[in-house]
Order: sequence, then structure tokens, then C-alpha cells
Amino acid sequence: MEQPDLARSLGLRQSVAIGLAAMVGAGVFAVFAPAAQAAGTGLMIGLAIAAFVAFANAGSTAQLAARYPQSGGAYRYGRERLGEWPGFLAGWSFVIGKTASCAAMAMTVAAYLAPPAWQRPIAVVAVLAVAAVDLRGVTRTARVATAIVIGVLGVLAIVVAAGVAAPVGGASAGAATGHGPLDHEWLGILQSAGLLFFAFAGYARIATLGEEVRDPSRTIPRAIGIAFAVAVLVYAAVGAASLGSLGPDGLAASVAPLVDVVEAAGWQWASPVVRLGAAVAALGALLALIAGVGRTTLAMARDDEFPRILARVHPRFRVPDVAEIAVALVVVVLVATVDLREAIGFSSFGVLLYYLVANLAAITQPRSERRFPRALSALGAIGCLVLVASLPPVSVVVGVAVLAIGAAYRLITRLVRA
Repeated sequence: MEQPDLARSLGLRQSVAIGLAAMVGAGVFAVFAPAAQAAGTGLMIGLAIAAFVAFANAGSTAQLAARYPQSGGAYRYGRERLGEWPGFLAGWSFVIGKTASCAAMAMTVAAYLAPPAWQRPIAVVAVLAVAAVDLRGVTRTARVATAIVIGVLGVLAIVVAAGVAAPVGGASAGAATGHGPLDHEWLGILQSAGLLFFAFAGYARIATLGEEVRDPSRTIPRAIGIAFAVAVLVYAAVGAASLGSLGPDGLAASVAPLVDVVEAAGWQWASPVVRLGAAVAALGALLALIAGVGRTTLAMARDDEFPRILARVHPRFRVPDVAEIAVALVVVVLVATVDLREAIGFSSFGVLLYYLVANLAAITQPRSERRFPRALSALGAIGCLVLVASLPPVSVVVGVAVLAIGAAYRLITRLVRA
């Protein structure tokens, strides 16, 4: 039976909200500590590198999304412009890596809201609640994402204000140890860029929802540009406030850096507010992730890369209900059995491969379809490769293993069908 199309119901504001919910997610509350461990005061250089690579990738993604306004993001672009195998590997990397990220986000929500004994049950409840929202339609998802983004931006404004008001002891102490922006190896700065890059990667969620955006050739590029610009400003402000308040050593050693920033300013009342903001931000990221993974799964099932049942679209709510339920169930199993907060390095590898495919696909577009210079897409592809090379070896090894499993799955299914 032919499935109905997804509903084109998202406007510019809703698309921006979903992108920001993914970008200004839980990562902003945690990513600056490991980035500072890698780069010290060179963290801001790492942030600039990450922002540039993300900008190049965003340009390629926006350009492709305007030409192919369908579900699937880089899976669809790679398949259409490079062939079935590049598209499959991009989609496989996204689905597997981001499913693990969903589990990590659910555990992050629970970590901020509950004591250890209750964290797994709370994480399961968070996944089921978010999936229920997503299943009610993309407009409901966008409304909830908008509310979450407004709340999280308010919390981050408090953090930045606290960083400005905090004594300069942390920064001075860092300076006293002789730290300068280039005291760390360039490999460390590139590693910090790799960590910080993934904070920007949420604009892909707008592209994966391309089939549900009104006037996609105009709306998607604008939504990606706006969401990206806001995210860059937010991360630059929060990064500068954290580094200036805690200093490079204090920031690197922090378990909850943004909580430490408000406490360094003597704003003890803000500490629970920031913790709650982190939980809400993780919830927003989870909301956008499940929606994005569900749409990519739908697109791959339509092409028989995954079981065809996953291509079903709910006749009333016009969402990929079977795909989203399947994703939610896998995430529930993961959060109930495995702690993935420290074990999702291959997700980083997968995201960079995903954008590598997007950039390579954009390079092949003719002049009539181009919105950005071909050189920008080429620089984006090179940036992805450089950041992959800077990842810890274990992340690369696990990432290659995940790709090999995906390739074996595709070969086996093709042989069985033949």
C-alpha cells in the first residue's frame, strides 16, 4: 500500500527552533571542559576552527536541501549525487551514531534530575515522553522545541552574566601558570575543534526534516543560516565567559563547568537553575535527535536499505511512526542496560563522515544549483577529514568497525534478495 507523504507544516520559526534545540543542547553544558583539557586557552582557536568547518558544512547542507527537500539529509544527497554506497554509509553512520547519542542525552537528563539509583528509570521515562511528543506530529515537536530553546537561552544568558561578574582570579591564575593560546600542541587545538564541532552539528536536523518544511528551497537555507549564527554567538559567549571565569586549568578540571561559572560569581541561587537548564537542554536535544533519526530511517526504508515496514507514515499525524517507535525502543534498551555517556566516540566519527558525504555531494552540483562557492564545500570536506584524523584512535577504530558492520549488513541483504 502506498504511504502518504509527510506533512509540509513547518515554517521558518519552527525550523529554526528544531535546529537550535539540537545545537544548543546538553553539549554546551559539558563540552568546554574536555575542549579545555585538549587546548587550554587555545580553546577559542578550536572554537573558531569548528565554527568555520561547520559553516562550510552548513552551506553545503543548505544548498543540497534546497535541491532535495526530502527526508534523509546527507543520506539522500549522497545517494542522489554520489551513488548508493556513499549515501548508505552516511545514513548508516547517522542512524547508528545518533541512536547512541539519544541514549546519552536521556542519561544526561536523568543525571541532572535524579540520584544514581533512579537514573535509568528516569531516562526511560524521558525517552518515552519525548517519543510521544514526536509521534503527535512535527508541529507539536516544533512547539515543544521552541519552549525548550527559549528556556535554555535564558539559562545561558545567566551563565554569561555570571562569567562577566565573576572575579578574575580564575583567569589570572591561568595566566600565571604561563598558559597562552598556542602553548598546547596544534593536535590538541584540533581535538578541541573536533569536540566543539559536534555542538554545531544540529543544523542537520533541519535538513532531515526537509520533507516537512513549507517552501523548502527558501525556508531551509534561511533556517540553517539563522540557527547556525545564533549557535555560534551563544557558544562564543559561553566559551569566553567560562574561560575568563575559571581559567584554562579550572575549566579543564570541571565536571559541571557552567555550574562552576555561576558559583565562581557567588550566584549560588543560580546553580540549581543551571542544572535544571542542562536537563531541559538534553531533553530538547533528545527531542530533535529522535525526530531526525526517525526521518533518516524512513528515507532508507523507502529505498529498501532498511526493512520496508519502517517506511510507514501515520495517516493522521503524518509522521514516520514505526521508525520513531523502533528508534525509541532501541534507545530504551540502551539506557536500561548500557551507560553510553562515555562510550559514544564512534558517534563523532559518524557525524564527520556524514558531513564529508554532504560536502562531496555539494561539490558535484552544477552552477545553476549553487548558492555557495564550490571551494567552500571543498574546504568543508577537507575540514571533516582533518578533524577525523585528530580524533582519539579508539574513536576512529570503533567508527571504522561500525562502518564495516553496516557494509556487511547491506551486502548480506542484497545477496538474500538476489
